[in-house]
Amino acid sequence: MIGNSQVKDNKIDLLVQQYEQFTILEEESIDSGFTRFNTIITSFKALDEGFSSKNYVRKFLRDLHPKWRAKVTAIKESKDLSSLALDELIGNLKVHEVVMEKDSEIYRGKTEKLKSIALKAKKESSDDETSTSRSDDEEYDMVVKNLKKFFRRKGKFVRQPREEKNSFRQRDEKKGMSDQKCFRYGDPNNLIGDCPKPSRNKIKRLQWMVSWS
Repeated sequence: MIGNSQVKDNKIDLLVQQYEQFTILEEESIDSGFTRFNTIITSFKALDEGFSSKNYVRKFLRDLHPKWRAKVTAIKESKDLSSLALDELIGNLKVHEVVMEKDSEIYRGKTEKLKSIALKAKKESSDDETSTSRSDDEEYDMVVKNLKKFFRRKGKFVRQPREEKNSFRQRDEKKGMSDQKCFRYGDPNNLIGDCPKPSRNKIKRLQWMVSWS
């Protein structure tokens, strides 16, 4: 008799531990969670033990996943938990679960649609950039090709005629001579090209011409 009592107490202790640790997972349905919860309750009844219906209701609400927080708050505000039956609570939660699943499907559909639109816009943008880059490269290649044709046709440099080059050279030499300083008659600021005083050879030539006149 004492042995049977000890076994019973051990079973009760184990059920209490399971009851206290009970929780409903995020992706777990209300049916699945309630099946596990009801197994513990049934085991308590088999041992003539257990808690009140009010305790069961509060325990189940308390152990729902946080995604149910809004619904739990609504139930607490609209229902008298002390008189609310566990079966009624489960039925209420299952109805709301269907609504949540439909909302989740709509949300997933909108999310997938937005992702598709974003990917399409990104692809079109990438195609436009590739097309623009290709157009720029083609335009650059065409300009380079036209320049090469022009230089082949005209030559890179225009050669000056030999006589014109000699003329330029003579003019530059004369300019160089005329830009040299003239130190005749003690005036260091005079340039040969601008000197108003005749040279000694020019004077002699004039004197010779006068003597023959």
